[in-house]
Amino acid sequence: MAHNHRASPPEPTIVRWSAATPAAATVLDVAAGHGRHAELFADRGCAVTAVDRDAAALRSANDPRIEVIEADLEGAPWPFGDRRWDVVVVTNYLWRPLLGHLAAALSDDGALMYETFMVGNERYGRPRDPDFLLCPGELLAFAEANDLEVVAFSEGEVGDPPRAVRQRLHARRRPVA
Repeated sequence: MAHNHRASPPEPTIVRWSAATPAAATVLDVAAGHGRHAELFADRGCAVTAVDRDAAALRSANDPRIEVIEADLEGAPWPFGDRRWDVVVVTNYLWRPLLGHLAAALSDDGALMYETFMVGNERYGRPRDPDFLLCPGELLAFAEANDLEVVAFSEGEVGDPPRAVRQRLHARRRPVA
């Protein structure tokens, strides 16, 4: 299926990291917006759940391969209980009280793919509020605190010329011994 042309294309980092995801994987796209990453994983044959407080944007893609959940991730309890996924994807979104839920939502050997803005981005545009900007190394500290093995990490200015300051983490739940 072609990606929704009303939305931005998937983040290149997520595209690259998603290449190793098995077709039978279960995927949770958090704060999915128009579903650009949900569609990417659905195109790979994954069973995808996309959650956003604006489900109308997701439903506009009209993709029956994607389970659409409308939920306020900031003002209501975690909507998934103890449900777990093989991959959890988050881009351009930060709500720190949710981080523990994201780690708990990973299946055994599950992967977290997280990419969002960090301190310094205020020079280039939104977000500017420090509540929505990662601190240097914050995703690394989160991975360590949640016993996640870091597969890839980067932080700093992106683009040439620079157009944003971002942090990217690809981590896996450590296999149970």
